[in-house]
Amino acid sequence: MTSGPAGKVAKSVSLSCPSCGAPIDLRGYFHTVNVACAHCGAILDARTPTLTILQKFEKQTSIQPAIPLGSRGKLNGIDFEVIGYQLRQIVSDGVAYQWSEYLLFNPFQGYRYLTEYRGHWNFGRTLNALPAMQMGLRRTASVGAQVYRHFQTANAQTVYVLGEFPWQVRVGDEVSAADYVAAPFLLSSETTADEVVWSTAVYTDGRALWQAFQLPGSPPPVSGVYENQPSPYKGKVGSVWKTYFLLLIALIVAAIVLPTMINRNQKVFDRDYVFNGHPNGDSSFVTQPFELDGRTSSVEIKTITNLDNDWAYFHYALINQDTGHAFDFGREVSKFSDEGSKEDRVIVPSVASGKYYLRIEPEMDTNSPTLRFGRSLRYEVIVTRDPPVYWFFLVAFFLLLIPPIYVTIQAMKFEGARWAESDYGSGGSA
Repeated sequence: MTSGPAGKVAKSVSLSCPSCGAPIDLRGYFHTVNVACAHCGAILDARTPTLTILQKFEKQTSIQPAIPLGSRGKLNGIDFEVIGYQLRQIVSDGVAYQWSEYLLFNPFQGYRYLTEYRGHWNFGRTLNALPAMQMGLRRTASVGAQVYRHFQTANAQTVYVLGEFPWQVRVGDEVSAADYVAAPFLLSSETTADEVVWSTAVYTDGRALWQAFQLPGSPPPVSGVYENQPSPYKGKVGSVWKTYFLLLIALIVAAIVLPTMINRNQKVFDRDYVFNGHPNGDSSFVTQPFELDGRTSSVEIKTITNLDNDWAYFHYALINQDTGHAFDFGREVSKFSDEGSKEDRVIVPSVASGKYYLRIEPEMDTNSPTLRFGRSLRYEVIVTRDPPVYWFFLVAFFLLLIPPIYVTIQAMKFEGARWAESDYGSGGSA
Protein backbone atom coordinates (compact mmCIF):
# COMPACT_ATOMS: atom_id res chain seq x y z
CA MET A 1 0.00 0.00 0.00
CA THR A 2 2.73 2.50 1.00
CA SER A 3 6.35 2.65 1.95
CA GLY A 4 7.45 2.33 5.55
CA PRO A 5 10.35 3.95 7.33
CA ALA A 6 12.79 1.49 5.74
CA GLY A 7 11.37 1.96 2.26
CA LYS A 8 9.68 -1.45 2.17
CA VAL A 9 6.29 -1.67 0.50
CA ALA A 10 3.54 -3.41 2.48
CA LYS A 11 1.47 -5.82 0.40
CA SER A 12 -1.98 -7.29 0.95
CA VAL A 13 -2.54 -11.02 1.59
CA SER A 14 -4.85 -12.94 -0.81
CA LEU A 15 -7.09 -15.76 0.50
CA SER A 16 -10.36 -17.39 -0.55
CA CYS A 17 -13.77 -17.20 1.10
CA PRO A 18 -14.67 -20.64 2.48
CA SER A 19 -18.35 -19.87 1.92
CA CYS A 20 -18.38 -18.93 -1.77
CA GLY A 21 -14.79 -19.34 -2.91
CA ALA A 22 -14.39 -15.70 -3.91
CA PRO A 23 -10.92 -14.18 -3.49
CA ILE A 24 -10.37 -12.01 -0.41
CA ASP A 25 -7.50 -9.56 0.01
CA LEU A 26 -6.50 -8.79 3.59
CA ARG A 27 -5.14 -5.26 3.64
CA GLY A 28 -4.92 -4.90 7.40
CA TYR A 29 -2.48 -7.81 7.74
CA PHE A 30 -2.11 -9.18 11.26
CA HIS A 31 -4.32 -6.38 12.63
CA THR A 32 -7.42 -7.83 10.92
CA VAL A 33 -9.77 -9.79 13.20
CA ASN A 34 -12.89 -10.08 11.04
CA VAL A 35 -13.46 -9.81 7.29
CA ALA A 36 -16.80 -9.65 5.48
CA CYS A 37 -16.87 -11.23 2.03
CA ALA A 38 -18.02 -8.75 -0.60
CA HIS A 39 -19.59 -11.54 -2.68
CA CYS A 40 -21.68 -13.55 -0.23
CA GLY A 41 -21.73 -11.35 2.87
CA ALA A 42 -20.26 -14.06 5.12
CA ILE A 43 -18.32 -12.71 8.10
CA LEU A 44 -15.07 -14.61 8.56
CA ASP A 45 -12.50 -15.00 11.31
CA ALA A 46 -9.24 -13.68 9.81
CA ARG A 47 -7.18 -15.08 12.68
CA THR A 48 -7.59 -18.66 11.41
CA PRO A 49 -5.67 -19.90 8.35
CA THR A 50 -8.86 -21.09 6.64
CA LEU A 51 -10.96 -17.99 7.44
CA THR A 52 -13.55 -19.70 9.63
CA ILE A 53 -17.12 -18.61 8.92
CA LEU A 54 -18.53 -16.65 11.87
CA GLN A 55 -21.77 -15.41 10.32
CA LYS A 56 -23.44 -16.44 7.08
CA PHE A 57 -26.49 -15.17 5.20
CA GLU A 58 -28.78 -16.98 2.80
CA LYS A 59 -29.59 -13.71 1.08
CA GLN A 60 -27.38 -10.70 1.63
CA THR A 61 -28.43 -7.37 0.18
CA SER A 62 -25.61 -5.92 -1.86
CA ILE A 63 -24.75 -2.34 -0.92
CA GLN A 64 -22.17 -0.37 -2.84
CA PRO A 65 -20.32 2.11 -0.62
CA ALA A 66 -19.92 5.61 -2.04
CA ILE A 67 -16.16 5.18 -1.52
CA PRO A 68 -15.29 1.67 -2.79
CA LEU A 69 -13.13 -0.63 -0.71
CA GLY A 70 -9.54 -0.48 -1.83
CA SER A 71 -9.74 3.25 -2.61
CA ARG A 72 -6.60 5.10 -1.62
CA GLY A 73 -6.32 8.77 -0.74
CA LYS A 74 -4.22 11.24 1.22
CA LEU A 75 -5.85 12.88 4.24
CA ASN A 76 -3.89 15.32 6.39
CA GLY A 77 -0.78 14.35 4.48
CA ILE A 78 -1.13 10.61 5.23
CA ASP A 79 -1.98 7.90 2.68
CA PHE A 80 -4.95 5.76 3.71
CA GLU A 81 -6.76 2.84 2.11
CA VAL A 82 -10.43 2.06 2.65
CA ILE A 83 -10.53 -1.50 4.02
CA GLY A 84 -13.89 -1.76 5.80
CA TYR A 85 -17.45 -0.50 5.60
CA GLN A 86 -20.43 -0.62 7.97
CA LEU A 87 -24.00 0.53 7.52
CA ARG A 88 -25.41 1.40 10.94
CA GLN A 89 -28.71 2.76 12.17
CA ILE A 90 -30.66 4.06 15.12
CA VAL A 91 -34.44 3.79 15.38
CA SER A 92 -36.51 6.64 16.79
CA ASP A 93 -40.31 6.65 16.90
CA GLY A 94 -40.32 3.66 14.54
CA VAL A 95 -38.14 5.43 11.94
CA ALA A 96 -34.69 4.05 11.08
CA TYR A 97 -31.91 6.60 10.49
CA GLN A 98 -28.92 5.04 8.74
CA TRP A 99 -25.37 6.24 8.21
CA SER A 100 -22.21 4.84 6.65
CA GLU A 101 -18.87 4.23 8.37
CA TYR A 102 -15.63 3.63 6.50
CA LEU A 103 -12.54 2.13 8.09
CA LEU A 104 -9.27 3.58 6.78
CA PHE A 105 -5.87 1.98 7.30
CA ASN A 106 -2.22 2.88 6.97
CA PRO A 107 0.19 0.17 8.13
CA PHE A 108 2.46 2.76 9.76
CA GLN A 109 -0.14 5.22 11.08
CA GLY A 110 -2.96 2.87 12.08
CA TYR A 111 -6.70 3.32 11.65
CA ARG A 112 -8.93 6.29 10.97
CA TYR A 113 -12.65 6.60 10.30
CA LEU A 114 -14.93 8.33 7.84
CA THR A 115 -18.64 8.61 8.57
CA GLU A 116 -21.36 9.89 6.24
CA TYR A 117 -24.97 10.86 6.94
CA ARG A 118 -27.08 12.71 4.35
CA GLY A 119 -23.98 14.06 2.65
CA HIS A 120 -22.31 15.14 5.91
CA TRP A 121 -18.83 13.66 6.42
CA ASN A 122 -16.60 13.32 9.47
CA PHE A 123 -12.98 12.23 9.66
CA GLY A 124 -12.02 10.72 13.03
CA ARG A 125 -9.91 8.50 15.19
CA THR A 126 -10.17 6.71 18.52
CA LEU A 127 -8.95 8.31 21.76
CA ASN A 128 -6.31 6.79 24.00
CA ALA A 129 -7.47 8.67 27.10
CA LEU A 130 -10.88 9.20 28.65
CA PRO A 131 -12.55 12.64 28.42
CA ALA A 132 -13.33 14.58 31.58
CA MET A 133 -17.09 14.43 32.19
CA GLN A 134 -19.20 17.15 33.80
CA MET A 135 -22.74 16.29 34.83
CA GLY A 136 -25.56 18.80 34.95
CA LEU A 137 -28.75 19.85 33.22
CA ARG A 138 -26.87 19.20 29.98
CA ARG A 139 -23.81 16.98 30.18
CA THR A 140 -20.48 18.15 28.84
CA ALA A 141 -17.21 16.37 28.16
CA SER A 142 -13.74 17.86 27.84
CA VAL A 143 -10.71 16.76 25.87
CA GLY A 144 -7.88 19.09 26.77
CA ALA A 145 -9.20 22.65 26.55
CA GLN A 146 -12.03 21.69 24.18
CA VAL A 147 -15.47 21.38 25.80
CA TYR A 148 -18.20 19.36 24.06
CA ARG A 149 -21.94 19.58 24.78
CA HIS A 150 -24.02 16.43 24.88
CA PHE A 151 -26.14 16.07 21.76
CA GLN A 152 -27.85 12.70 21.89
CA THR A 153 -27.65 9.13 23.16
CA ALA A 154 -29.21 6.21 21.27
CA ASN A 155 -28.79 2.50 20.57
CA ALA A 156 -26.88 2.00 17.30
CA GLN A 157 -27.14 -1.27 15.36
CA THR A 158 -24.95 -2.66 12.58
CA VAL A 159 -27.11 -3.69 9.60
CA TYR A 160 -24.47 -4.34 6.91
CA VAL A 161 -20.75 -5.17 6.93
CA LEU A 162 -18.18 -5.23 4.16
CA GLY A 163 -14.40 -5.64 4.24
CA GLU A 164 -12.13 -6.18 7.23
CA PHE A 165 -11.96 -4.89 10.78
CA PRO A 166 -9.52 -5.11 13.69
CA TRP A 167 -12.33 -6.07 16.07
CA GLN A 168 -15.16 -8.59 16.24
CA VAL A 169 -18.05 -7.33 14.13
CA ARG A 170 -21.43 -8.90 13.33
CA VAL A 171 -24.60 -7.81 11.64
CA GLY A 172 -27.02 -7.11 14.47
CA ASP A 173 -24.38 -5.82 16.90
CA GLU A 174 -25.70 -3.06 19.14
CA VAL A 175 -23.97 -0.38 21.16
CA SER A 176 -25.12 2.59 23.19
CA ALA A 177 -23.78 5.57 21.24
CA ALA A 178 -23.48 9.08 22.68
CA ASP A 179 -22.44 12.17 20.75
CA TYR A 180 -21.04 15.43 22.11
CA VAL A 181 -20.53 18.43 19.83
CA ALA A 182 -18.31 21.48 19.59
CA ALA A 183 -18.72 22.29 15.92
CA PRO A 184 -16.85 21.47 13.76
CA PHE A 185 -15.62 18.78 16.19
CA LEU A 186 -17.47 15.70 17.40
CA LEU A 187 -16.79 13.52 20.42
CA SER A 188 -18.46 10.09 20.49
CA SER A 189 -18.61 7.09 22.78
CA GLU A 190 -19.77 3.55 22.05
CA THR A 191 -20.61 1.44 25.05
CA THR A 192 -21.05 -2.35 25.19
CA ALA A 193 -21.17 -4.75 28.11
CA ASP A 194 -17.40 -5.17 27.84
CA GLU A 195 -15.94 -1.76 27.00
CA VAL A 196 -16.35 1.91 26.19
CA VAL A 197 -14.62 3.33 23.12
CA TRP A 198 -14.21 7.09 22.68
CA SER A 199 -13.39 8.82 19.41
CA THR A 200 -13.08 12.33 18.05
CA ALA A 201 -13.89 13.56 14.55
CA VAL A 202 -13.91 16.76 12.54
CA TYR A 203 -16.53 17.79 9.99
CA THR A 204 -15.10 17.37 6.49
CA ASP A 205 -16.24 18.63 3.10
CA GLY A 206 -17.27 15.73 0.88
CA ARG A 207 -15.76 17.46 -2.16
CA ALA A 208 -12.34 17.39 -0.49
CA LEU A 209 -12.72 13.63 0.09
CA TRP A 210 -13.68 13.03 -3.54
CA GLN A 211 -10.58 14.90 -4.59
CA ALA A 212 -8.37 13.08 -2.08
CA PHE A 213 -9.56 9.63 -3.23
CA GLN A 214 -9.79 10.71 -6.89
CA LEU A 215 -13.37 9.49 -7.14
CA PRO A 216 -15.54 10.10 -10.20
CA GLY A 217 -18.66 12.25 -10.05
CA SER A 218 -19.69 14.18 -6.97
CA PRO A 219 -20.23 13.27 -3.30
CA PRO A 220 -23.78 12.69 -2.02
CA PRO A 221 -25.67 15.99 -1.75
CA VAL A 222 -25.84 17.60 1.68
CA SER A 223 -29.28 17.55 3.29
CA GLY A 224 -30.28 19.35 6.47
CA VAL A 225 -28.04 20.57 9.28
CA TYR A 226 -25.75 18.02 10.93
CA GLU A 227 -24.88 17.89 14.61
CA ASN A 228 -21.31 19.21 14.26
CA GLN A 229 -21.66 21.02 10.96
CA PRO A 230 -19.89 24.37 11.28
CA SER A 231 -22.26 27.30 11.06
CA PRO A 232 -21.72 29.49 7.99
CA TYR A 233 -22.56 32.41 10.30
CA LYS A 234 -19.90 31.68 12.93
CA GLY A 235 -17.97 34.86 13.62
CA LYS A 236 -20.22 36.87 11.32
CA VAL A 237 -22.80 37.88 13.93
CA GLY A 238 -20.31 39.74 16.13
CA SER A 239 -18.56 41.20 13.10
CA VAL A 240 -21.71 42.52 11.46
CA TRP A 241 -22.94 44.07 14.73
CA LYS A 242 -19.54 45.71 15.26
CA THR A 243 -19.75 47.17 11.75
CA TYR A 244 -23.30 48.34 12.47
CA PHE A 245 -22.27 50.26 15.62
CA LEU A 246 -19.35 51.88 13.79
CA LEU A 247 -21.69 52.98 11.00
CA LEU A 248 -24.25 54.13 13.59
CA ILE A 249 -21.65 56.40 15.21
CA ALA A 250 -20.79 57.79 11.78
CA LEU A 251 -24.51 58.31 11.09
CA ILE A 252 -25.02 60.20 14.38
CA VAL A 253 -22.04 62.43 13.65
CA ALA A 254 -23.40 63.07 10.16
CA ALA A 255 -26.85 63.88 11.58
CA ILE A 256 -25.27 66.47 13.87
CA VAL A 257 -22.82 68.01 11.42
CA LEU A 258 -24.35 67.80 7.96
CA PRO A 259 -27.62 69.73 8.56
CA THR A 260 -25.67 72.72 9.88
CA MET A 261 -23.42 72.60 6.81
CA ILE A 262 -26.07 71.95 4.17
CA ASN A 263 -29.30 73.57 5.46
CA ARG A 264 -29.65 77.35 6.02
CA ASN A 265 -32.29 76.94 8.76
CA GLN A 266 -33.33 80.61 8.33
CA LYS A 267 -36.32 81.89 10.33
CA VAL A 268 -38.27 84.24 8.04
CA PHE A 269 -41.52 84.73 9.95
CA ASP A 270 -42.60 84.58 13.62
CA ARG A 271 -45.91 85.97 14.92
CA ASP A 272 -48.28 85.40 17.86
CA TYR A 273 -52.05 85.22 17.40
CA VAL A 274 -55.19 84.90 19.53
CA PHE A 275 -58.38 83.04 18.61
CA ASN A 276 -61.58 83.60 20.61
CA GLY A 277 -64.03 81.93 18.24
CA HIS A 278 -66.14 83.74 15.64
CA PRO A 279 -69.94 83.46 15.66
CA ASN A 280 -70.14 84.15 11.91
CA GLY A 281 -67.78 81.22 11.28
CA ASP A 282 -65.22 83.27 9.33
CA SER A 283 -61.96 83.20 11.26
CA SER A 284 -59.55 83.28 8.34
CA PHE A 285 -56.91 86.00 7.86
CA VAL A 286 -53.67 86.56 6.01
CA THR A 287 -50.29 87.40 7.44
CA GLN A 288 -47.80 90.03 6.43
CA PRO A 289 -45.63 89.01 3.45
CA PHE A 290 -42.19 87.52 4.04
CA GLU A 291 -39.27 86.77 1.76
CA LEU A 292 -38.17 83.25 0.82
CA ASP A 293 -34.86 83.76 -0.96
CA GLY A 294 -32.14 81.45 -2.21
CA ARG A 295 -32.49 78.14 -3.99
CA THR A 296 -35.67 76.11 -4.17
CA SER A 297 -35.89 74.22 -0.91
CA SER A 298 -38.30 73.16 1.81
CA VAL A 299 -40.17 75.39 4.23
CA GLU A 300 -41.18 74.46 7.78
CA ILE A 301 -44.33 75.90 9.34
CA LYS A 302 -44.46 75.42 13.09
CA THR A 303 -47.51 76.00 15.27
CA ILE A 304 -47.11 76.40 19.06
CA THR A 305 -50.32 76.60 21.13
CA ASN A 306 -51.47 76.91 24.75
CA LEU A 307 -53.90 73.97 24.40
CA ASP A 308 -54.62 71.93 27.51
CA ASN A 309 -57.05 68.99 27.31
CA ASP A 310 -58.34 70.45 24.07
CA TRP A 311 -57.78 70.48 20.32
CA ALA A 312 -57.73 72.92 17.42
CA TYR A 313 -57.56 72.64 13.66
CA PHE A 314 -55.66 75.03 11.40
CA HIS A 315 -56.31 75.53 7.68
CA TYR A 316 -53.10 76.82 6.12
CA ALA A 317 -52.22 78.13 2.68
CA LEU A 318 -48.70 79.25 1.76
CA ILE A 319 -49.30 81.66 -1.13
CA ASN A 320 -46.83 83.24 -3.56
CA GLN A 321 -47.67 86.93 -3.61
CA ASP A 322 -46.62 87.42 -7.25
CA THR A 323 -47.94 84.25 -8.92
CA GLY A 324 -50.81 83.30 -6.62
CA HIS A 325 -49.54 79.72 -6.47
CA ALA A 326 -50.64 78.21 -3.16
CA PHE A 327 -49.68 75.24 -1.01
CA ASP A 328 -52.83 74.21 0.91
CA PHE A 329 -52.80 71.90 3.91
CA GLY A 330 -54.49 71.39 7.26
CA ARG A 331 -53.04 70.54 10.64
CA GLU A 332 -54.66 69.34 13.86
CA VAL A 333 -53.07 70.13 17.21
CA SER A 334 -54.34 68.30 20.29
CA LYS A 335 -53.15 67.90 23.86
CA PHE A 336 -54.97 65.65 26.35
CA SER A 337 -53.28 64.67 29.61
CA ASP A 338 -50.14 62.76 28.62
CA GLU A 339 -51.19 62.31 25.01
CA GLY A 340 -50.53 64.54 22.04
CA SER A 341 -48.55 67.76 21.91
CA LYS A 342 -49.17 71.48 22.07
CA GLU A 343 -46.94 71.90 19.04
CA ASP A 344 -47.08 70.86 15.40
CA ARG A 345 -44.71 71.25 12.49
CA VAL A 346 -45.09 70.52 8.82
CA ILE A 347 -42.58 70.58 5.96
CA VAL A 348 -43.63 72.03 2.60
CA PRO A 349 -41.14 70.68 0.04
CA SER A 350 -39.63 72.43 -2.99
CA VAL A 351 -40.75 75.99 -2.47
CA ALA A 352 -39.26 78.44 -4.97
CA SER A 353 -37.87 81.81 -3.91
CA GLY A 354 -40.17 84.87 -3.80
CA LYS A 355 -42.49 86.86 -1.57
CA TYR A 356 -45.09 84.76 0.28
CA TYR A 357 -47.78 85.14 2.89
CA LEU A 358 -49.88 82.70 4.92
CA ARG A 359 -53.62 82.38 4.92
CA ILE A 360 -54.60 80.97 8.32
CA GLU A 361 -58.01 79.78 9.47
CA PRO A 362 -58.13 78.35 13.00
CA GLU A 363 -61.10 76.22 14.01
CA MET A 364 -62.31 74.91 17.38
CA ASP A 365 -65.44 73.33 18.76
CA THR A 366 -67.61 76.00 20.38
CA ASN A 367 -68.04 73.66 23.36
CA SER A 368 -64.33 73.13 23.74
CA PRO A 369 -62.96 73.69 27.26
CA THR A 370 -60.79 76.57 26.07
CA LEU A 371 -63.65 78.62 24.61
CA ARG A 372 -66.38 77.49 27.01
CA PHE A 373 -64.62 78.90 30.05
CA GLY A 374 -63.82 82.22 28.40
CA ARG A 375 -60.20 81.52 27.66
CA SER A 376 -58.53 82.23 24.34
CA LEU A 377 -56.52 80.01 22.05
CA ARG A 378 -53.09 81.56 21.84
CA TYR A 379 -50.72 80.27 19.20
CA GLU A 380 -47.45 81.20 17.57
CA VAL A 381 -46.66 80.60 13.89
CA ILE A 382 -43.00 80.28 12.86
CA VAL A 383 -41.85 79.92 9.25
CA THR A 384 -38.33 78.62 8.61
CA ARG A 385 -36.61 78.48 5.24
CA ASP A 386 -34.53 75.37 4.41
CA PRO A 387 -34.85 73.69 7.86
CA PRO A 388 -32.74 70.66 8.83
CA VAL A 389 -34.34 67.42 7.67
CA TYR A 390 -33.64 64.32 9.73
CA TRP A 391 -36.05 61.77 8.33
CA PHE A 392 -33.51 60.23 5.97
CA PHE A 393 -31.15 59.72 8.92
CA LEU A 394 -33.94 57.78 10.61
CA VAL A 395 -34.45 55.74 7.42
CA ALA A 396 -30.69 55.09 7.26
CA PHE A 397 -30.78 53.94 10.89
CA PHE A 398 -33.37 51.28 10.12
CA LEU A 399 -31.66 50.27 6.87
CA LEU A 400 -28.39 49.76 8.76
CA LEU A 401 -30.23 47.44 11.14
CA ILE A 402 -31.29 45.04 8.37
CA PRO A 403 -27.93 43.20 7.83
CA PRO A 404 -27.11 42.49 11.51
CA ILE A 405 -30.68 41.46 12.31
CA TYR A 406 -30.80 39.20 9.23
CA VAL A 407 -27.47 37.52 10.03
CA THR A 408 -28.46 37.07 13.69
CA ILE A 409 -31.80 35.48 12.76
CA GLN A 410 -30.15 33.17 10.21
CA ALA A 411 -27.52 32.10 12.76
CA MET A 412 -30.25 31.37 15.32
CA LYS A 413 -32.24 29.39 12.74
CA PHE A 414 -29.14 27.34 11.86
CA GLU A 415 -28.44 26.50 15.50
CA GLY A 416 -32.13 25.80 16.05
CA ALA A 417 -32.10 23.32 13.16
CA ARG A 418 -28.99 21.67 14.60
CA TRP A 419 -30.35 21.17 18.11
CA ALA A 420 -33.84 20.25 16.91
CA GLU A 421 -32.33 16.88 15.99
CA SER A 422 -30.82 16.35 19.46
CA ASP A 423 -32.19 14.87 22.65
CA TYR A 424 -32.96 18.45 23.69
CA GLY A 425 -34.96 19.48 20.62
CA SER A 426 -38.26 18.59 19.01
CA GLY A 427 -36.82 16.72 16.07
CA GLY A 428 -35.86 13.58 17.93
CA SER A 429 -32.98 11.40 16.88
CA ALA A 430 -31.54 11.74 13.45
